[in-house]
Amino acid sequence: MLESTDVSDDVLAIASIDAVPLILDMVKHATGMRFAAVARVTEEKWLACAVDDSIDFGLLPGGELILESTICHEIRQHRTPVIFNHASAHPIYSEHHTPKTYKLESYVSIPIVRSNGDFFGTLCAIDSVPASFDEAAVLKSLGLYAQLISMHLDLHYGLAQTESALADATETGRLREQFIAVLGHDLRTPLSAVRMSADLLETRVNDTRALTLIRAIRQSSSRMGTLIENVLDFARGKLGGGIPIKTLISDDLESQLLAVIQEIRVSNPNAPIEAFVDIPDGVHCDPIRLGQLLSNLLNNAVTHGAKESPIRVNISTVAGNLVLSVSNLGAPIPPNLIPLLFQPFSRSEAGQRGEGLGLGLYIAHQICTAHKGSLDVMSTAQTGTSFVATIPSQLKWV
Repeated sequence: MLESTDVSDDVLAIASIDAVPLILDMVKHATGMRFAAVARVTEEKWLACAVDDSIDFGLLPGGELILESTICHEIRQHRTPVIFNHASAHPIYSEHHTPKTYKLESYVSIPIVRSNGDFFGTLCAIDSVPASFDEAAVLKSLGLYAQLISMHLDLHYGLAQTESALADATETGRLREQFIAVLGHDLRTPLSAVRMSADLLETRVNDTRALTLIRAIRQSSSRMGTLIENVLDFARGKLGGGIPIKTLISDDLESQLLAVIQEIRVSNPNAPIEAFVDIPDGVHCDPIRLGQLLSNLLNNAVTHGAKESPIRVNISTVAGNLVLSVSNLGAPIPPNLIPLLFQPFSRSEAGQRGEGLGLGLYIAHQICTAHKGSLDVMSTAQTGTSFVATIPSQLKWV
């Protein structure tokens, strides 16, 4: 892991985590306290990285406290949470210098420890009045939040390390593709944790604003997951001579593709999708890859199609072939740019808008190729843009 040499970098690292404001809000909600913060705690400094302050404590991101005056200094030594809800009545903390110095009655602080064992700091909450909460529940919830912050930090510093390595790289293109494959694989673990944490948070929250933010986190992590899978597929394709498929005789391909369409509808409620799907049993294919093909084509249509017009999906078998088409209205693609659409990282060259790496159509084309099929595009001002995948549905491959 790449460690920051300047604690001011850690303020920026925490600021780059979109979930932190929501986490601090949830900490206040769970504890009933009016101040929450993420602190960087070193052998020499206590530095506020993010703050949610409703008691005018006077601390802003980048602000410092005298290290020895804090309980976080002690937590750094023993790495154990500290929690109390009425300091003046507490057998230990009634005489402790920190509550006396800052006139605190309620307090909780959870250590944030990186996956490599390095102590980063604490997730803490304070108030000048006693608080009422279930200590076990608060410790469990805040422990989860601290782990989520730790995983985000690992991802942040891992990406910083990657950028530094790429800037200095003199390796061949093949080595870069191997590196991308390894990186994409390693990113799956923290991303899965983010998704599971968002799911857990949603079950414990009733506030409408917080639920909206949690769903935004899940949607962003889902989009990130798609990007990671696209990068992995690109690397596999380059390293292995094409995207691998696992074909079988599918008797429920229709239901699987309908499920993909429904997922896109849920993720994009403002994008109308009209679908006609009629597929017989016994189609020889890789159902998971065909689902990915359909998802990539639909996401492309959602991004680039006319927002007020429906996206039309038609999937059926014609003369022994599975034919899958996705059509949308909108500005036509210039003929000279169509050959670029199925090349990787060609979004800017093809004049496409939106976010992403420009791998979706490339991977869709590679999936068709792996099935011994084809992917064609037709685009006119009158009829809009249509992508048509044609795949031999009964052909068996060695």
